[in-house]
Amino acid sequence: MHALNLQAKPLSLAERLADLAVDALIDEADLSPKPALVDRRGNGAHTDLHLGLMHASALALWPAFKEMVEAALNIGEVGLPLREAIGRIGREGEQAMLATTNGVNTHRGAIWALGLLVTAAALQPKFIALCAARLALLDDCYAPKPLSHGAQVAQRYGARGAREEAQLGFPSVLQRGLPQLHKSRANGHGEQNARLDALLAIMTELADTCVLYRAGEPGLHAMQRGAQAVLDAGGSASLSGRRRLHELDQQLIALNASPGGAADLLAATLLLDRIERDGIVQGAY
Repeated sequence: MHALNLQAKPLSLAERLADLAVDALIDEADLSPKPALVDRRGNGAHTDLHLGLMHASALALWPAFKEMVEAALNIGEVGLPLREAIGRIGREGEQAMLATTNGVNTHRGAIWALGLLVTAAALQPKFIALCAARLALLDDCYAPKPLSHGAQVAQRYGARGAREEAQLGFPSVLQRGLPQLHKSRANGHGEQNARLDALLAIMTELADTCVLYRAGEPGLHAMQRGAQAVLDAGGSASLSGRRRLHELDQQLIALNASPGGAADLLAATLLLDRIERDGIVQGAY
């Protein structure tokens, strides 16, 4: 066959959604300057993470996201068979992630959030978050029972952890992240600033269990108040907002408080935004 006649094979829906999930994770990691998080400037409040590791971790999760979508298409409905299937795939994806990162937890929370969303997008493209919530409410009897750090902190402080956030239909994404992303874009703030503002909007009210685990309630209050101060000053596109953002970054690093939960929800925000903008579905969420 002549080389000029070669055409790229169209991507399947599973491949397209897996691509978007990985893109969302990489876009979140690259976004700079994020307060106390890994980005293009450095490691934030982390000693075991860096940007290259975040990229490698995201790429290692592509097969798991693809397999989740395929499971949704094969099973065809929300129910225990699908919940148990994506639970198994997610645990296998986590092992692939840990093998890539030499045991460092880079994206455990993101596997849960983005895995639910790509699965739901294959089933209910008009109501992705609602479908994801229905899946999250089902109990996977095969899931291991030991409490994660996030679950322990959620119990101690009465905070809503990643599981509850999904079960409620991702309110931090739909009520704060996406509206702020759209608002900042409409105001001409530029894409990177709009994404930073979306992260900050999520941080203003989220009881981030990563922050609570690392810095307790003082760290959480510093995160929430500081994020609101940036937005009140005009957001990350303004000079005053950038000054507040730098202050928040330094304060959270000093407290060893890295808002990893908010970062996962920003990735979920970017995923839902990209699913609609790329034309896979219209009027999603």
